[in-house]
Amino acid sequence: MNTEPYESVTLFDSFSDSLDVVEHESIRHFKGEIRLGRPWSEALLESISMWTLPQEESEGRIYKYVIHGEAFDWLLLAERMCSILQDNIPETEMEDLLFDGKFPMPVTGKDIGRYLGYNKYRGILNFWYGVVVEEALRFAVEDEVRKEMRAGGRVDVEDMSEESYRRIYDDDLSGLLGRFRSDMNYPSRFHISLAETKEFTYWLFKLRLRYWDPARVASDTRKGLDFLQQVRGSSSPF
Repeated sequence: MNTEPYESVTLFDSFSDSLDVVEHESIRHFKGEIRLGRPWSEALLESISMWTLPQEESEGRIYKYVIHGEAFDWLLLAERMCSILQDNIPETEMEDLLFDGKFPMPVTGKDIGRYLGYNKYRGILNFWYGVVVEEALRFAVEDEVRKEMRAGGRVDVEDMSEESYRRIYDDDLSGLLGRFRSDMNYPSRFHISLAETKEFTYWLFKLRLRYWDPARVASDTRKGLDFLQQVRGSSSPF
């Protein structure tokens, strides 16, 4: 399986804001397999492979599973589907998956690719590098700034995140956010939702790929992966 930081793919050609009146086939499949006693994680992967909606609204909440048409937030979809059958799934196993991406059974990238197909698996990797690792890179640079400030005797730093944005993307947060919203034709507003934060982070990732030389991109990506290794004990999605 390809593990490069980014590859353009097409995810979910169809678009809908909600499930059809008839329950989505993948949810019916998940329910049916669980009732037959199938291991829930296998049933979940099969059901995700059948999913076709890039986003939906359910009980007043908007679930955006695909970012910029190419990054697949599969754990958000897993959360949505597990919530339907949470009484049939061991709580600790479900939490391990939703919070840490850990299955109750050993799962490799090849396993995921076999269940979901290449495009969805590649979309998962795009989300991993473009959102999870990109966010970790920013935290890693914030940590560097904090250490530099303390070494210089400065302990009253107001906002280290601003300096991290400038170091990584050569602009401050407000400037970057304004450019992002202009590119996406989003209105300017004070509030930013979790879904928009993920989109913004992925946009920053693409910005970094577009403007910085490959050696710097690779170095920064490695810094994000190393930070994840330190805080999570893993620098891999599986």
